[in-house]
Amino acid sequence: MFFRNKGKLKKEFDEKLIDLIKETKEDLQQTKIIEELLDDYDLEIIAQRKAAESIHYYLFKEARIRRVLIKK
Repeated sequence: MFFRNKGKLKKEFDEKLIDLIKETKEDLQQTKIIEELLDDYDLEIIAQRKAAESIHYYLFKEARIRRVLIKK
């Protein structure tokens, strides 16, 4: 009675996790492109890239633990 929505909730949160992974991947790619285009050594851009990297890899690790399949 109380646990009927368990599969539905897992599927819903897995979809949100996949969306977050895709968003953070785009952010990571954008910061890498910006860093490559800069001629000067900018610590702020490097910090943004490292933050985006750590968030993306954390979400990816969480998806692996949950055994979520990411379809392209």
